[in-house]
Amino acid sequence: MMNEDIREKEIRVITDEGEQLGVLTSKEALRIAEEKELDLVMISPNAKPPVCKIMDFGKFIYEQQKKDKEAKKKQKTISIKEIRLSATIEENDITIKANRAKKFLLDEDKVKVTVRFRGREIENSQVGHKILNSFVEKLGDVYTIEKPAKQEGRNMILILAPKRA
Repeated sequence: MMNEDIREKEIRVITDEGEQLGVLTSKEALRIAEEKELDLVMISPNAKPPVCKIMDFGKFIYEQQKKDKEAKKKQKTISIKEIRLSATIEENDITIKANRAKKFLLDEDKVKVTVRFRGREIENSQVGHKILNSFVEKLGDVYTIEKPAKQEGRNMILILAPKRA
């Protein structure tokens, strides 16, 4: 809330330099803000009495957007890449898929490794564990296991995260 929208009788007022003017009536605070050609903005409505600051609201919003934009630039989004294996995969194919996963992990992405079981393959779930263990051995030391191998329906899922330096 700002300017005429503030309906409180008494408010604590802070100037644009950060100096406290004390508890004033909202009309008096608004008059001071208009003299300085600035806005009266409610900062903390839940305080007793509510805290308002005299500032240039347009400039404040601009600075806030600028800070948000700068923070967004520095933010690293982590995506999850999925690698699917089957229960009948050969050793050379595991090596190829492991090399692809290693690239993902070095690019700071998480990797979700899925072994899909079809038909009666699901009866031998230990085969899935063997495949995942073989896959993980081929990766070297560029990963940490975020979620260990777990059977979920017809899939066995393992999630790997990049190792932090």
